Amino acid sequence: MIVVAGEALIDLVPDGKAPDGDPAGELPALLPRRGGGPYNTAVALGRLGAPAAFCSRVSTDGFGEALLAGLRAAGVDTSLVQRGPEPTTLAVADIGADGSAGYGFHAQGTADRLFELPGPLPGTARALCLGTCSLVLEPGASAYEALLRREAERGVFTLLDPNVRPGLIPDADAYRARFRSWLPYVSVLKLSAEDARWLGGSPEEWLAAGPAAVVVTHGGEGLAVHTRSGERIAVPAPRVTVADTIGAGDTVNAALLHRLAALPGALDGPARIGGPAWREALSFAARAAALTCTRAGAEPPYGAELSS
Repeated sequence: MIVVAGEALIDLVPDGKAPDGDPAGELPALLPRRGGGPYNTAVALGRLGAPAAFCSRVSTDGFGEALLAGLRAAGVDTSLVQRGPEPTTLAVADIGADGSAGYGFHAQGTADRLFELPGPLPGTARALCLGTCSLVLEPGASAYEALLRREAERGVFTLLDPNVRPGLIPDADAYRARFRSWLPYVSVLKLSAEDARWLGGSPEEWLAAGPAAVVVTHGGEGLAVHTRSGERIAVPAPRVTVADTIGAGDTVNAALLHRLAALPGALDGPARIGGPAWREALSFAARAAALTCTRAGAEPPYGAELSS
């Protein structure tokens, strides 16, 4: 089982046209979509056919019920989900001309921020994936951090995707220092080129701090892995018509974990994953992310769509 821990929220995504009765044509309607980086990763894993579980705290409001329904529809185990009466976090998406998305968050007093450290993960848990807002917003951030450290110390494969949201980070230097403190507990660090620039480090620096590999995504240019052995392996991104990029990076997380889990011993010894295996995993992830980009909102593909 692959456990994904972090926030589940609702993305409010512009539908690209003004609502009826708006003669100025400047106010497109906002459509609610299930979202949150970890949530999208869990759904993508389920759709790919991987045994997956989601570990979070979800509201008991209508949005929360819809989020749980989406997980169950994808075949994701929800037994590790905590519930609370506080409202669901809302993220208002601003879609650029190239399909890239920026976000404004309404997260004060929301349910996912009150996540508490759970008991030991199931014995079947082989990997843990964390990231995004869940490692920023307290008090839940400290609980997720404790989960990362505890599970890494007992030998669970860990993937960290910081998926930086600068608008949620009041002290950038403090966050960067905290990010560096996580690296000794990380098996694979995955981040975008934009995140890498914001964090102000390099793959070589991060590898020296702990991870066996660093995967960097470069949008339409593809993605690359840097390994502790000094290899750099890059693959191109398929050319597609982009609706938006929401959920593309989350799909990469899921596709990498799904592919690596299929390799005997890969999750037990990530430093031993060779170049051919990385190239195949990266190519699979690039294809999966490209399909996500052809759809509005975070709609990762199903395994059958990638079987050809």
